[in-house]
Amino acid sequence: MSVDFAFIDSGTGGLPYMKYLTEHYPSSSCIYVADAKNFPYGEKTRKQVTECSLALCKTIIERFNPKVIVVACNTMSVTALKEMRENFPIPFIGTVPAIKLAAKVTKNKRIGLLATQRSVSSPYTARLIKDFASDCAVFSRGDGRLISFIEHNLTNPNEEDKLNACRNAVEFFKENDCDTIILGCTHFIHVSPQIQKLAGPEIQVIDSRDGVVRQALKMRGKISGELPEGIENKTFFVTGFPEGSTEEDYKSIARMQNIPWGGQL
Repeated sequence: MSVDFAFIDSGTGGLPYMKYLTEHYPSSSCIYVADAKNFPYGEKTRKQVTECSLALCKTIIERFNPKVIVVACNTMSVTALKEMRENFPIPFIGTVPAIKLAAKVTKNKRIGLLATQRSVSSPYTARLIKDFASDCAVFSRGDGRLISFIEHNLTNPNEEDKLNACRNAVEFFKENDCDTIILGCTHFIHVSPQIQKLAGPEIQVIDSRDGVVRQALKMRGKISGELPEGIENKTFFVTGFPEGSTEEDYKSIARMQNIPWGGQL
């Protein structure tokens, strides 16, 4: 057995990427694994992120034999993608900040990058800015507090709580006259409507879902994989639970996202 795609993230941030792929290409077989035991990645050292990422990939490859691993986590991608590709003989699709797209769509050449602190300070991110947005001013904000809020409040239906959590980040970009905001951590997609509402219609809020999914499908090829016996498509697994969270919290997320709960690997 060989599943088409394994989506990985430190938590729930990559779920919109799996959802995007299965909505557009429903015949694809997918599983999702959150390394929630080691959440958050954005506050870890480069060495810690790399070690956690490689251990996670090893477990997934042994268990599910995916044709492609989609690294639906910006921090993993900008920090450990090279090591993943060096250690395992399957394709990896990284999720990096959509700086190239932002440079194309900005009108005033002032771009906001909302990400983890690890991604903001990464040399990889600096290279992306140099290569694709050298004529733009990029204002970066590492916001681990907002990421933690999202991870622990994904099932919270209170719109005002979400708006309040996003408000400081959006105000930062408004103060710097940004006309484009890049969601440089996959978690932020969960609150994209709130960010857009606070930003207003004059500011574009963008992410990398379309480009990542297109590249993943290209790498998979035409041969479809199969899920292991007893595993439903889009099953959501975790490696453990971060401090302050329980199994029931993640089961609730699975129910909210209408995806099967696979439990702890």
